[in-house]
Amino acid sequence: MVFRKNARGSYLGLLLLLWLLVNAAVRTVLLVMAHRSLDASFAPGTLAVLYFKGALNDLFPYFLLTLPLAALIFLKKNVFGGRVGRTLASLAFWLYACLFLFSAVAETLFWGEFSSRFNFIAVDYLIYTTEVIRNIRESYPVIPLLSAVAACAAVLTVPAMLLLWKKAARPAQRSPALLAGCLAMACATFFYAPLSSPDRVERELAANGVWSLFSAYRHNALDYREFYPVMDAEKASLLVRGETGGAHFSEETGIVRDIAATRPSWHPNVVQIAVESLGSNLLGENTPNLNRIIGQSLFFSRLYATGTRTVRGIEALTLSLPPTPGSSIVRRPGCEGLFSTGSVFRAHGYDTAFIYGGFGYFDNMNAFFSGNGFRIVDRAVMKSDDITFTNAWGVCDEDLFRTALLEADEDYRQGRPFYQFVLTTSNHRPFTYPEGRVSQPSGSGRAGAVAYTDYALGRFFREASRRPWFSNTVFVLCGDHTSSAAGHTDLPPERYLIPAFLYSPGNIAPETVTTLCSQADIAPTLFDVLGWSYRSPFFGRSILSLRPEEGRAWISTYQALGRLDEGGLAVLEPVRRSSACAWTQKEGLGPELHGEEAETRLNLAIAEYQLASDMFTQGALREENLAPGQEEETVSL
Repeated sequence: MVFRKNARGSYLGLLLLLWLLVNAAVRTVLLVMAHRSLDASFAPGTLAVLYFKGALNDLFPYFLLTLPLAALIFLKKNVFGGRVGRTLASLAFWLYACLFLFSAVAETLFWGEFSSRFNFIAVDYLIYTTEVIRNIRESYPVIPLLSAVAACAAVLTVPAMLLLWKKAARPAQRSPALLAGCLAMACATFFYAPLSSPDRVERELAANGVWSLFSAYRHNALDYREFYPVMDAEKASLLVRGETGGAHFSEETGIVRDIAATRPSWHPNVVQIAVESLGSNLLGENTPNLNRIIGQSLFFSRLYATGTRTVRGIEALTLSLPPTPGSSIVRRPGCEGLFSTGSVFRAHGYDTAFIYGGFGYFDNMNAFFSGNGFRIVDRAVMKSDDITFTNAWGVCDEDLFRTALLEADEDYRQGRPFYQFVLTTSNHRPFTYPEGRVSQPSGSGRAGAVAYTDYALGRFFREASRRPWFSNTVFVLCGDHTSSAAGHTDLPPERYLIPAFLYSPGNIAPETVTTLCSQADIAPTLFDVLGWSYRSPFFGRSILSLRPEEGRAWISTYQALGRLDEGGLAVLEPVRRSSACAWTQKEGLGPELHGEEAETRLNLAIAEYQLASDMFTQGALREENLAPGQEEETVSL
């Protein structure tokens, strides 16, 4: 028995129905999760529109996913004829059902972590399979989940196929016209603009996960001048120069400038620690060691991360740049040979090292740091005797800090000053760490991971205080980004706030600085404290030189670029869209701004982001084009 004439279309129609039902179910689950985690609630009319938009958004990815199957069905005669044909058709349906259900489970788990549909993070997960697969295995019951997916797919496949075979009556003809229609719909996916909404949560709920993943892959890098608002290059340069606070500029255009020290020169060792996912909201009862150290430090209480990924934090901390659209510079071609913090330290005779507990090929970090003059000390070169605990992302923070201490001891023994960039991993899913360190069991969640990282930091500082080099060392610590930057808007400022401080007992007086500032300002602030003169293309400024009204910060997603100041937030988006709204730290985001007030903020945002992108793409950030020193007659910032 074989398919009747319209059975081929019926087969794909049943598969489409299953696809739409699965995505509607996912949308419902995500809606409940958004209500619980983001306090999202919608009126019945809004929900109806949301589901309608969602169904339309689901159509195009379906044709892309099923195009190979459609080509087989519509072009090959009697492809499903006989018992073998029916078996193959049923198997293909079951495999697609498994794919649909697996995607549903993956989307739900991804939303639980990031409050978002699949995005560039998911793309990275497909690239760095070793760490990700291990992370998934350690975080979730993989075998039971896959077994459940397979079983549910079988439960859905059997009645669908029985219904189809029951109606099969006579041989089916080839259908090139129907295939052409499927091909046209699949091609339309490349040009389709999903039905959207101004509210981020609504937009994410109405989206389709597969399309979001496909879109993220396509837009991994964005040309600023092609997608964002632009202005005359000379005007942009002048606006950004005005924001540097005054300096001796090395060229007629651009912001390369000579910065003169305003205090006596000091050459201590420097240990910079970027703590995984440490937002200011995580400080509290789980961080007694950090709380104590903050009270003894120069603490910046209103400092904002530039992005939502570790590579964004690295970019800001080493290059002192606003975030460029798309992927971080750390992961892009041309990321080597740039002027960085390492350039300044090496000009003063320092050993510079990147110390990381995982394998630094992840996110191109080793290539970035080695390409910019840093020694690489990652898990690949750590001795097995120095490793006591590992998970998907690397060694535990205790092992990482022990390695940092050993590297510092060796530098001190050889009589050379050192600058270490240390990146932690323990405050990351699967949130596992050595048992017995903190009250929360390993793998129990974020709270336990934060408590463990705080424990490891406390132990590190106690061990360091016993070293002979401690009294002449500055510790610079901040989060690389927050644990979650998702909210109802694309750029909710409160979700970018991270702790940052300079700690050097007896050398740096404790103080809390409340000026609004950026992660990109940490490097210029450090060099200001050290009393160093240098030539710089840094966009950041010393926070200590900023007047309260001059405070500003850059915040971003992969596509939305924001500039925050005391009173407003300017946002630039692809397709040359821009907007500005009121903002205060106390009241949060307010109404949209118009007129001169909006124009001034937007022009500054456009100038800074455009110039940062141009300087990178045109090679103006390369170390070979900059001399770290400066002439004596230069004027201070």
